[in-house]
Amino acid sequence: MPCFSCGARQTDPVRGASPWKRGVRRQAQVLICPDCQRVHDLDLDTCSSCGSIALICRLGEVECRSCGAVRLAERSQADPERPDGLADEVAAALDRVLGRFSPA
Repeated sequence: MPCFSCGARQTDPVRGASPWKRGVRRQAQVLICPDCQRVHDLDLDTCSSCGSIALICRLGEVECRSCGAVRLAERSQADPERPDGLADEVAAALDRVLGRFSPA
């Protein structure tokens, strides 16, 4: 998954914790690269209980890592921010790795 802000791809980290951070934007889990973390207005969702941006989205729920509050994610299927090309990228990568080439 690329950085939601600049589109940079995450690479395998050196030993230790990854410098990339997770966040929630418009009810969807996003990754934030180290460079974009320096931007102060990333337009991330905040916790309605404590105001923190330390949220994770999983299994249809959004959880605050700061206070533990949990709420249902209400994400629309037609969200324009959704990375629809991801499935195509994965299929193309599998074709390359397995030596399958589709006609152009």
